Amino acid sequence: MNFNENKAIYLQLADRIMDAIVAGRFTAGGRIPSVREYAAEVEVNPNTVVRTYEYLEQREIVYNKRGLGYFVADTAVETIMSLRRAVFDSDELPYFFERLAYFGFDSERLGKEYEEYLNSKKQ
Repeated sequence: MNFNENKAIYLQLADRIMDAIVAGRFTAGGRIPSVREYAAEVEVNPNTVVRTYEYLEQREIVYNKRGLGYFVADTAVETIMSLRRAVFDSDELPYFFERLAYFGFDSERLGKEYEEYLNSKKQ
């Protein structure tokens, strides 16, 4: 796996697992790979995966059944979407609005562009 130098590896792994949960590759109540399995798959130190799983567990996205491994929480998708919306609202949306103002977009033009985008996705 290629990692971004600007973000901690354990957070990049957490994002990857959250993406898999949202996409349905890991389902509620289902087991995720063991620490060793996942470390081998992504070619990192198992301690990094432990940190990733602890991060996800603290956010109630996964839970640990001692001796059995880590499992996806029933509310994982909702939790992930809530966390990602919060990041979007605080980090990405202000930058997006700043760029819109820079390029002279008004709300009417933005609405039209967005409608065109949505219509193109339906086809």
